[in-house]
Amino acid sequence: MKKDLRRVVIAGNWKMNKTRSESTELLKQLSDISANNDVIVVTCVPFTNLETALAVTKGTAIKVGAQNVHFEKNGAFTGEISADMLKELGVEYVVIGHSERRQYFGETDETVNLRTKAALDAGLIPLMCVGELLEEREACITEEVLARQIKLDMAGFTADQVKKTVIAYEPVWAIGTGKTATAEQAGEACGFIRSVIAKLHGNDVANAVTIQYGGSMNAKNATELLAQADVDGGLIGGASLIADDFKAIINAAVSG
Repeated sequence: MKKDLRRVVIAGNWKMNKTRSESTELLKQLSDISANNDVIVVTCVPFTNLETALAVTKGTAIKVGAQNVHFEKNGAFTGEISADMLKELGVEYVVIGHSERRQYFGETDETVNLRTKAALDAGLIPLMCVGELLEEREACITEEVLARQIKLDMAGFTADQVKKTVIAYEPVWAIGTGKTATAEQAGEACGFIRSVIAKLHGNDVANAVTIQYGGSMNAKNATELLAQADVDGGLIGGASLIADDFKAIINAAVSG
């Protein structure tokens, strides 16, 4: 982490977990998290829990995020939610292009691009996910995959839009598998992503972009991962559902 250059973002992705009552209980356990100018804490909850999360976290240091957003403002898109709808609720962040959305729901680099632009236009902060499959890493094309995703997912972005986008590097082979990239692998991948942005928009823009690691970061490995210069936080899955574990990761970021 380089807190002198950019803010660290620790975001919990609850995925399809927690009823409203369960959300209330967990968020109350997290409500004593202290505000810190260098580290932003976000909980990205299911759509059904957004109003509950916003109510429970009011007056705390916790920001609330959604897990998806559509790229149109309105229309015949049954089951979708627009960026304006999220903004009106008070949501500040939104996960876009998570590997599970790409794998199970047909997300493409094109739709990730459109959704991210829609989020930015509405004043939301996107947590835009990129990452390679296991077979792509084993074929030694991780950098090719990441470069393609960054160029396509952020195609047409202004420098200001790039700086406002948080990028989450999530090696797909480490999502929900219990496997984690080594700290060195995570640092190298995040550093490569930054180098791609630098080639497209210059070093000042690249140095301002927050790049998270999103592959099974937990209370035990957070300190080592966050010690990498180009790892600016984490997009946390399972560990974000356990208050003590999520707090441990936040503390590692604050003290790092």
